[in-house]
Amino acid sequence: MDFKNISILVATNHLESVGGTETYTYAILNELSKRKYNVEYFTFRKGFFSDKIENELGINFMSKKKYDLILTNHVSCVNHLYKKGFTIQTCHSIFSEIENPSLFADGYVSISEEVQEHLLHKGCASKLIYNGIDTDRFEPKNELNDELKTVLSLSHSHEFNTYLEGACSKLNLELICFNKFENPIFEIEEAINQADVVFALGRSAYESMACGRPVIVFDKRSYFKPLGDGYIAHHLVSSLKNNCSGRFFKLEVTEENLLKSLKKYNKCDGKIFRDFALENLKISYTVDSYLNYYESLISSEMPNFKKKFDFYSCIIGKRWTKKLLKTFRKSNYIRWKEEFFST
Repeated sequence: MDFKNISILVATNHLESVGGTETYTYAILNELSKRKYNVEYFTFRKGFFSDKIENELGINFMSKKKYDLILTNHVSCVNHLYKKGFTIQTCHSIFSEIENPSLFADGYVSISEEVQEHLLHKGCASKLIYNGIDTDRFEPKNELNDELKTVLSLSHSHEFNTYLEGACSKLNLELICFNKFENPIFEIEEAINQADVVFALGRSAYESMACGRPVIVFDKRSYFKPLGDGYIAHHLVSSLKNNCSGRFFKLEVTEENLLKSLKKYNKCDGKIFRDFALENLKISYTVDSYLNYYESLISSEMPNFKKKFDFYSCIIGKRWTKKLLKTFRKSNYIRWKEEFFST
């Protein structure tokens, strides 16, 4: 398929400030733009990132009535846009309601095995595609020190950073902290490249890997117990299964565990992380995976859900369609969808 001849819409719920999903959306749009594809974006809440998308990438806000492909995050966007074209929803989390799968998507993508299993329990099969990183932007710019000197924390938790500050103090290490809610910066790769090791979760961990920085997975988040995977140089695949969240090894956040992880620092591990990012996390691979998934879905002999739903709507009428829809929303509709419309 010649993807340059199709129209693509990339959508996310909000683009007003710095965040993981926002950076992910920016990276997807940037890659599609580099390929000269016909792409636009959508969001409910404009701001810092939407300005960058329009002014720096030259990508316009949604202007068409129909698109060949809609790549969207968040159930809110799917429910708002699904009538405009073939919709693939990406689910990034197992906790947030906004990350739940929508009845109206034509395909589903999970960014980790943990999310994929979570969706399957809801009766929703999905394609595993890792969170892609722009490895040209996030690349090693400064050489790592032979001995550990500088630590960067990308944690949002003051409590966690206090623990980490104590550990760094005992090892005479400099600690730099960036909290996206207090001192957000777009060019976070500059801070990453100033450090020898980075404490981070999820996408921040991937960006640090791409910069050739050893990553330690520990943090404290409000939505789950403070846990970590520790120094993951030789456990990358395992940690990735749970989106480098700390929920794989589930180590307790203690000063002792932080010290153990810091003492594992090895300059040579920087190459392990960079090579892993180049082999598994490049944004070009991510975009290729989405387009290949789209092609496989539309070429499938099995009619997609929306076509069948439209078919039944013609038979039973709009009134009963609305009643059915209300019933779906109150039930485990994803599982019902898979079982009823798979024939």
